[in-house]
Amino acid sequence: MKISLALLVLLLAAAWIGGQGMSFQSHRSNCCSQDMFLHKKIPEAKIQGYKYTPSTCTHKAVLVKLERGLVCVDPRKKWFQEYLRKKESNSTST
Repeated sequence: MKISLALLVLLLAAAWIGGQGMSFQSHRSNCCSQDMFLHKKIPEAKIQGYKYTPSTCTHKAVLVKLERGLVCVDPRKKWFQEYLRKKESNSTST
């Protein structure tokens, strides 16, 4: 009986620690390091979506969704700002 209770406690502790590790890991995967940034312009037709990285990240970035995955983009890039303006004007004109 004592062994069963001890095993249950260990399993619960492992599950809790594993869950904490996963949430930390997924948070970090939403951040971009300096060497992860794509510096060339992405054609608008290839952009499937985007989201800003959390404010807790070291570098401000936008995760741009492409057919082959996510890339990091500097949100201050002129081409990205133009993309946002076009997207905003298209959504307000419909």
